[in-house]
Amino acid sequence: MSSKEHGKTPRTQTPLAKLTWDDLREWAGSKIVNRGKCYTGNVYDLAKTENSGFAAWVSGSEDYATSVKFDENGELDWSCSCPYDDGPCKHAVAVILAGLELEKSGGPIPLLDKESDLALVINGDGYEEDEFDDDEDEPEPEHPETAKPVALGKQTALMKILGQKSKDELLEMLMDVAGRHPEVKRRILENDQLNCGKTDKLIVSLKKEIRAVTSENAWYDHWWGEGNQPDYSHIQEQLAALLKKGHADAVVELGLALWKGGSEQVGESNDDGHTADEVASCLEVVFRAVTQSSMSRPKQLLWMINILLGDEYSLGDSCERFLNGGIYTKSDWSELAAELDRRLKTMPPPGSGYSGKYRRERIMLRLIQALERSGQKNEVLPLLEREVHATQCYTRLVDWLLEADQSEKARTWCIKGFRETIKDAPGIATNLQKRLRELADREQRFDLVAAYRAEDFFASPSARHYIELKKATEKIKCWSEVRTAALGFLECGRRPDCQSAMEEKTSWSLPRPEVYEGQGNKRFRRQYPDLDVLIDIAILEKRFADAIKLYQAQQSKGGWGIGRGLEVAEAVAKTHPDTSLGIWKKAAEGEIRQVKPKAYEVAAGYLRKLRKVYTETNRLPEWQSLLAALRAEHKAKRRLLEVLDDLESKRIIGK
Repeated sequence: MSSKEHGKTPRTQTPLAKLTWDDLREWAGSKIVNRGKCYTGNVYDLAKTENSGFAAWVSGSEDYATSVKFDENGELDWSCSCPYDDGPCKHAVAVILAGLELEKSGGPIPLLDKESDLALVINGDGYEEDEFDDDEDEPEPEHPETAKPVALGKQTALMKILGQKSKDELLEMLMDVAGRHPEVKRRILENDQLNCGKTDKLIVSLKKEIRAVTSENAWYDHWWGEGNQPDYSHIQEQLAALLKKGHADAVVELGLALWKGGSEQVGESNDDGHTADEVASCLEVVFRAVTQSSMSRPKQLLWMINILLGDEYSLGDSCERFLNGGIYTKSDWSELAAELDRRLKTMPPPGSGYSGKYRRERIMLRLIQALERSGQKNEVLPLLEREVHATQCYTRLVDWLLEADQSEKARTWCIKGFRETIKDAPGIATNLQKRLRELADREQRFDLVAAYRAEDFFASPSARHYIELKKATEKIKCWSEVRTAALGFLECGRRPDCQSAMEEKTSWSLPRPEVYEGQGNKRFRRQYPDLDVLIDIAILEKRFADAIKLYQAQQSKGGWGIGRGLEVAEAVAKTHPDTSLGIWKKAAEGEIRQVKPKAYEVAAGYLRKLRKVYTETNRLPEWQSLLAALRAEHKAKRRLLEVLDDLESKRIIGK
């Protein structure tokens, strides 16, 4: 029978009663579970739902409506009116624990009243505004200043009330509200100025407000819940109102002041991007005003491009929508291209610093955009060849050459660019080497592809590069030989593809790639044998005994921590459980020695792994002895003892 037929679900049939502490930690995480424990005393008006879940209010900085249940797939599901949205919250955990504790004690838990405030909020119906607003389902317009007025047939309850008032009553009411709320008074006066076309005072006032708001110190401390976050809402509203009344030029002028002051403010702010979002929202109105201003179309384009070229904080991202809006012709873009090209040609050489190259490259990229949209795409390759040394845009040049089906020229630039960037810009060199490998693959020169994969592995040894090398050499049937050489390289650091006359020759059948860094990667100093990578590869190839030997060799060298121990423990738990137990014990002991609550939680994770192995190998007495020893040794660490108490995988309210 359903819970509805019984009035309330018997305690023994409540699905939540089967939850274990491990279930709860897996669902919400140890940190949230621990916080939830501290909030069980804040739970009130606890009730059961018809689907055998729990619902309650949980008091915090506010009162939050929270419910928890199992969904149709048997997964824990929750809802909470708190702002936390990174997963289950502490309020949901608190409701579960409070409900199960009450069930355990045998106390009555009423069925949730569908008409209660709690039920209305949980079901999304508890907003007081519903009583007055008949238009809650009306979609919010993308641009409020262009929204259509509400139809007369959709008058709200508030409008009906006001409609019954006399003119004198409305005047008295409005004067009272304006007297008690200065922002209402300001809005009335500003609307009058806009409607009468007397915008001079409004614009002067808005300039002062922009200077004042952009000069505020923007910061926020999440720990204390304190800070100062500048409010740009009135500025945005007034810019939109000015634009709606046809004062686009004034908005553009104000926008330039906003851009300069806002950029400086954002650069010094520390409020998780709140101020940047506020400034960006205002600038979206400004960009719209640019498209409606008295400037010529090419001037409009240049105005917006200048903003984007100086945008270090992504404040002008919305500008791209207006650039892509289709209102600018090929002729407009052609004029912009001519101006940007002139600017590039008159710029001084960028020098050796990064900032000069960065600024030049940004102008070049906007020029490429203008050339494409003006129908001058054939001018892009000459531009890139002209700018390649100043901006190091080798990768972009090569990609354009490949798109133009000029493979040999692309290959030449890859080789030349690699040699010019390998020392000072290794990231660019790596990309060019990748393009050469892709070219070889396209031409089905699979031995050369394998040679580049080998170069990747020798330059930066890793299990990922080892896998790619294996795939490439299996294609040309020489993996066995290459594998032996690759593992030998990890043992002694000697590359098989570049041996001196004095070295013992190693069999190596792959060709030398077109670009080649040579013996050793000078950018990184490695020690050999490279035990980290050797262990990773042994695990990858399921050579678990070898992985253990390599790990033991790593540990014998001393140093901090447990090296690749955690990876080894996970890999060999089934085949060599004692090795895994030893590693996890050492890891747990290391965390406990920190004497920090967070470290205790990490230690608990390792201890749960121990418990699982002990259980699967029928050695639970050893697990109990370990727990007893930890409790005895650390009996003064109250928080650790609480963590140890939670380690048993038992039901929260007992079996």
